[in-house]
Amino acid sequence: MNTISTFEVKSWDEQPFAEGDGQPKLTQTTATKTFTGDIEGEGTVAYLMVYRPDGSTIITGFERVTGSVGGRAGSFVLRHEGTDQDGAAACTCTVVPGSGTGELAALRGEGRFAASSMTVEFTFDYELD
Repeated sequence: MNTISTFEVKSWDEQPFAEGDGQPKLTQTTATKTFTGDIEGEGTVAYLMVYRPDGSTIITGFERVTGSVGGRAGSFVLRHEGTDQDGAAACTCTVVPGSGTGELAALRGEGRFAASSMTVEFTFDYELD
């Protein structure tokens, strides 16, 4: 099923953990989100980011979403892979196999978003037995 939801970033705590002259900055971020639409609920994500000399950022992370998808309740984990260039982040998010709970135990799928503000449209293609 192909759906579109929206998430709003509620908190963003980014901390550098490795910096140095002539080296890319490495940061760790914890953020919380609220989802509305076909996905309803809360997400907590941990990102690791590399700030490259050209100004772009490589992003990877994991997010637990707790709530419902298509009216079915439970939780699941998304694996994020993306980039940020000129203030616009683009990520692909894949459901981690075996991470679903409750009515979402069999959830499979992939989503994507492009973000330039704290309110973001999230396209999610999923299957649920």
